[in-house]
Amino acid sequence: MRIALGLQYDGSPYSGWQTQVNQRTIQDELECAISAFVGIEATHSHPIRVITAGRTDTGVHALGQVVHFDVEVERENWSWVRGVNSFLPESIVVNWAQPVSEEFSARYSAHERTYIYALHAGPCRSPMTASRAGYVMLPPDRWFDIDAMKRAAECLIGEYDFTSFRSSECQSKTPIKTMYSIDIESAEPWLYFKIRGNAFLHHMVRNLVGSFLQIGVGKRSSEWMAEVLQAKDRSIAAPTFSPAGLYLAQIAYPAEFNIPPPWLHNSWLPKSLF
Repeated sequence: MRIALGLQYDGSPYSGWQTQVNQRTIQDELECAISAFVGIEATHSHPIRVITAGRTDTGVHALGQVVHFDVEVERENWSWVRGVNSFLPESIVVNWAQPVSEEFSARYSAHERTYIYALHAGPCRSPMTASRAGYVMLPPDRWFDIDAMKRAAECLIGEYDFTSFRSSECQSKTPIKTMYSIDIESAEPWLYFKIRGNAFLHHMVRNLVGSFLQIGVGKRSSEWMAEVLQAKDRSIAAPTFSPAGLYLAQIAYPAEFNIPPPWLHNSWLPKSLF
């Protein structure tokens, strides 16, 4: 049978989602935990393999990650949650589990993904958010030009070639993606970006955030974002911003699969973002 899981994790201790040689990854931790729960040794030639909705990078977090796997044993939904969690480190949690049809794919059935970037700004960084939020140093009497960033966001809504915001290591077959919405919420000393689209390129959200911040601090005009987009040239956009504040917030699927929304009760991000 095929089982889907909803996950939250703190990505700061890991080298990203995907299995890598001699690296600690979230995929490895989850597959070992599931295998242990169903009684398969981690060294077995056929351990449980999971398919994920989105392969997050090193240091990137998730509030609404979704995975699926195929297994020959049956358990109650809550038993999957409690059982797998008992084998996971504190930085990874299964929030829900349910059987799904064989037509469901955590990756290919998804039609929408939402990322949130949390940024702390001010004269001093906060040690409490060092791995949970990005940081920009601003003098006590300064703040970002929120209106300029919102104007810049308008040119990104729709279907475009996002090559200018694409990592050189990106494996996507096409740089053409559809952006549905970009919301920017200011709550000093916090700034939040909520970016929703059908799919994203490698480092795309972090490259967008870096470019928005260039506009927000007055180094670039709001019109510059359209110039960067149209150039299809990564070298003219802002440098890739820190992974610390990036959260995979939600994955959307067709209603027929009845996938639960992310569990946000234990998220420290403002509920207004959801």
